[in-house]
Amino acid sequence: MINIALPKGSLEEQTLQLFKEADLEVRRTDRDYNPQINDARIGKVKILRPQEIPTYIEMGYFDMGISGLDWIHESGAQVKEVAQLNYSKTGPGIVKIVVAVHQSEPISTVSEIRPDSRITTEYPKLTKEFFEKLNIPVRLFPSYGASEAKVPDLMDVVVDLTETGTTLRKNGLKIIGQIMESYTTIIANIASFEDPVKRKEIEEIVTLLMGVIDARNKVLISMNVPAASLDSIVANLPALKKPTVAKLHGIDYFSLETVVLKSKVNTLIPELKAAGAEDILEIPITKIVR
Repeated sequence: MINIALPKGSLEEQTLQLFKEADLEVRRTDRDYNPQINDARIGKVKILRPQEIPTYIEMGYFDMGISGLDWIHESGAQVKEVAQLNYSKTGPGIVKIVVAVHQSEPISTVSEIRPDSRITTEYPKLTKEFFEKLNIPVRLFPSYGASEAKVPDLMDVVVDLTETGTTLRKNGLKIIGQIMESYTTIIANIASFEDPVKRKEIEEIVTLLMGVIDARNKVLISMNVPAASLDSIVANLPALKKPTVAKLHGIDYFSLETVVLKSKVNTLIPELKAAGAEDILEIPITKIVR
């Protein structure tokens, strides 16, 4: 039985939705600090700040959890990265820790930042290491939110997480450098991952979660096809590997099934119908386990 730490805050809603779609729903009340997942492989569940989770995983309080690569690096925690998830604090995927200044600043690169500049950030460790490598002495001020709003009145520079830079630009800032890219990841305690029993349980849970991730934005298309149209339809039909083809009983027709991107369905279905396909069904997919 494994213990799991899940992130609260900006990653919380997407994470809880992921577990629900994987049939691992996290059951709790608004004031419940001990939520539960009705699965024999899972014991204790806690919802914590993602900044804290890598350290608690390293210390062995939890066997697995979800956090950001940025917080793994910021904490310095020694954990096992098990799988990358395709959502983040600000959007669907990769985000960046960037260096930004006010647009009125006459500089365009981090090497031009003046010594002793005031820097606000939620990443003091990463920021300190970054500017030490550049040999630029700076003053760090840990931030606890709305970092971009502190420049230029209170601070000279902000180091912040962004996907597109839109929020920074709206606040009159410009990006002049990047410290790292980050993403949401499933992590495990190293000792737990080396234990055969716990590793099996971790990998089984990860399989379910990644099955949901893989199924998102995909649907199953099923159709009946006359034999005369079979080859031309199969030749142009997208599939994970190859379409499933089965002969229908008693008539010169075949049944076809394949998985396609949902974004392509609205153009694909009319094309299939025009090519001779009949009885076309679009079926939602909840998991794809390869």
